[in-house]
Amino acid sequence: MKPHLNSPEKDPRAVIRPTLDDLIRLGQPARLIRLARPTARALQSGQYLAHFKGRGMEFDEARPYSLGDDIRSLDWRVTARTGKVHTKLFREERERPVFLSVDLRSPMFFATRGMYKSALAARLAALVAWSGHHHGDRLGGQVITDAEVHAFMPSDGRAAVLRLIKGLADACEKGPTSSRKEANFDQSLTELHRHVKPGSLVFVLSDFRELGETGCAALGRVAKHSTVVLILLSDILEKELPPGIHRYGRPGQERMLQGDEKTRLTHLLKFEQRFEKIEQLARRYRMRMVHGWTHEAPVMILNRAFALPKNRSAKTI
Repeated sequence: MKPHLNSPEKDPRAVIRPTLDDLIRLGQPARLIRLARPTARALQSGQYLAHFKGRGMEFDEARPYSLGDDIRSLDWRVTARTGKVHTKLFREERERPVFLSVDLRSPMFFATRGMYKSALAARLAALVAWSGHHHGDRLGGQVITDAEVHAFMPSDGRAAVLRLIKGLADACEKGPTSSRKEANFDQSLTELHRHVKPGSLVFVLSDFRELGETGCAALGRVAKHSTVVLILLSDILEKELPPGIHRYGRPGQERMLQGDEKTRLTHLLKFEQRFEKIEQLARRYRMRMVHGWTHEAPVMILNRAFALPKNRSAKTI
């Protein structure tokens, strides 16, 4: 189904296939987004991300000892070499790899309200990518399609963002293909463990259809040494099937769905089971889970995960 044109987008085409220019324009509003709050609350609280796993303090320089310095930070090597007591100074590690795994397989090219799940995932990923760039983070990721996985190794600078969002725009423009690989999603997630370095901030954006035990285990391995955020994207029709006969699918491949009471109940149960599966996965491995609907503005979805300025409207996105 094509989405209703009740989206905040001025260009109706952008709700289906966002272009590279569309994703580049998100660079400015992304400056308002902080990927995590500076809070000491534990991840189990379910409100904010905790301190990033794997991050710490690195040595900056040594200077002469001053009264009140912590004796545990004395630099004995410099002290022995100079004959004067020196203490170590440390600074927090600023560089943090941000890795985005974006699902753009066939089921993501769907919506009845707002924008396609694929378009929403691309915009969310672009906002996170630009935000990471503005805060000096390295950026990498993977774009998962029906036929293949495009991997982007973590690197810094504007060029890293442009490479990733071009991959997103190209995949959205190409759209779904007839070449489906049932294990493609799980296989893609197993590659995360090889690409993601400890201490990374990892986002997985998907509707999580066809997520198997292999994929769940792969996400669990990554979560042991990195902070993982699962962003589950859904269309309202995937939860609530109205009464009547419904047609969906691409032209020439349309299917019909009868919205009788029994079918509607089965439909709701399937959605709730998939939602609960992702929720339990996140809880088991201490990952953060965020749910977003296709009719919501991207910034509103990120707002539920991170603290964004309250005086800024979602219309800017």
